[in-house]
Amino acid sequence: ADMTRDIIGQTEEVLASIDRLLGEAGSDKTRILSAQIFLPDMGDFAAMNEVWEAWVVPGHTPPRATVQAALARPEWKVEMVVTAAL
Repeated sequence: ADMTRDIIGQTEEVLASIDRLLGEAGSDKTRILSAQIFLPDMGDFAAMNEVWEAWVVPGHTPPRATVQAALARPEWKVEMVVTAAL
């Protein structure tokens, strides 16, 4: 991951990783059951949400919680956890 990217770039990278990992597990983003998104700066919410909304499949938007939290590395702008069905 390129941690020098802004919130848009980091969100795009995280979502691409989710797509890849779901594919490796034989699933995809339409089968996400829930998502948790962690932002150290809620000022990044709108930009992150635009990328998220463009990524999710209409009719398959999972329940989501977005919270402000200190992340393990200060250069991280977003962290996501998803649970999906196979």
